[in-house]
Amino acid sequence: MSDHASTLKEAETPRSDQLLTTERSPGIALLFRCGTPTTIVIPLVNGCAEVGRGSHGMDPDQRMSRRHARIQHDGRRFLVTDLGSHNGTAVDGRAIPANQPSEVQRVIRMGDSLFGIYPDIAPLFQRGVTLNAGKVLGPALQEVFALAKQSSLFGDTLHITGESGAGKEMVAHAYHDSGPHHGGPFVAVNCAAIPQGVAERLLFGARRGAYSGADSHAEGYIQAAAGGTLFLDEVGDLDLQVQAKLLRVIETKELLPLGANRPHRVELHICSATNKDLKYLVAQGRFREDLYYRIARPCVQIPPLRKRIEEIPWLIDSAVKRTTTIASVHASLVEVCLLRPWPGNIRELLVEVRSAVQNAAIQTCPRIESRHLPEGAGTVLRSVSQTSDLSAEEYTPPSLKGLDPGECARIEQALRTHQGNVAGTARALGLHRTQLRRLIERHGIDPQRYSQDGHSHKLDVEK
Repeated sequence: MSDHASTLKEAETPRSDQLLTTERSPGIALLFRCGTPTTIVIPLVNGCAEVGRGSHGMDPDQRMSRRHARIQHDGRRFLVTDLGSHNGTAVDGRAIPANQPSEVQRVIRMGDSLFGIYPDIAPLFQRGVTLNAGKVLGPALQEVFALAKQSSLFGDTLHITGESGAGKEMVAHAYHDSGPHHGGPFVAVNCAAIPQGVAERLLFGARRGAYSGADSHAEGYIQAAAGGTLFLDEVGDLDLQVQAKLLRVIETKELLPLGANRPHRVELHICSATNKDLKYLVAQGRFREDLYYRIARPCVQIPPLRKRIEEIPWLIDSAVKRTTTIASVHASLVEVCLLRPWPGNIRELLVEVRSAVQNAAIQTCPRIESRHLPEGAGTVLRSVSQTSDLSAEEYTPPSLKGLDPGECARIEQALRTHQGNVAGTARALGLHRTQLRRLIERHGIDPQRYSQDGHSHKLDVEK
């Protein structure tokens, strides 16, 4: 990956001041060229742009023709016309005939270059894609990070919403690192993984003699985060009784461990996150309304990866370079990844790309291609058309949807990668363990087949 903070290059036309005064500017962006991720914005002037080898400030792709294709926007649709190029043009993964306009919804391929479609190119033009301390931030994530950092300076709570694997903990770290407690500890807790019987003890701690077997003082997560930030992921899964005690800690800044007679003061920021609708949980009586009003504002929402496609080539490049130094990334791999919905978001993409690198190495292939991706990667739960416009609140849990034909193979591949560890496999697939277990039962899969010791790992608490 480039050492520069941003790789955005201005297009030749129009000027930046012209673009910035336009309310919505349809356009395309070069996202990947000849094995290298990049970000070059190409606005459509009067709804049209011609693209060819070396045009619009792009480094030449020798497999592109000098006049390769015309892209138009008619106010509703993007249309691509191949101008009789030598190697042809593909839209959304399919080749199109020359000199006939074809509608495109997501990705254009010309030679070894890939272009993304943007109904409004202005955010990408203005902010580009930044690479900061290993984090890949497109315009949407940059805005989320800015809001998180601002919140850390003016309040002691932040709530983050978004699908599993979309980057909620990354935003929580940004909140912590920008606030007055950045020098203190950052303690992340997966509330969904805490058994209800021990949630109170794990969060608030306990004094010796508080319960049978408590022969010493035990520090809880809240005490461990004192002077820093406590990140409560999947906060909606906390038991109601625990929610009441958590509210008291937030409002009074006093902590009363189990078995203690007097509370003691604790200073910390609390960042919470969920992929569920907390308002709905409040209406169901599963989440306290008073706690909702205390932690649910301010709130930032992370868009799913399928709405941040400019980040995907960089994420792939980073994952490959962390895994191998001898294999290159082929455009077919990036093209397929750009077209798939990735219900498990960044977490799923990185796991599957690493699997593709391993498959290419096994086949002694010098480049990682689309054929090296595990079957069904990025598409197991739902099709692109079903997910492309869903917000986090509208996203339906995968266990409620019909089975994809490649789902069984995908689950088995993930179990193989994680040696039968159900908790690790669930994290990799962006599922809760109970959802994964239902799918395992439905497909008749035996996790023990993939464990080195012949036993499945039935972890109740994720470490």
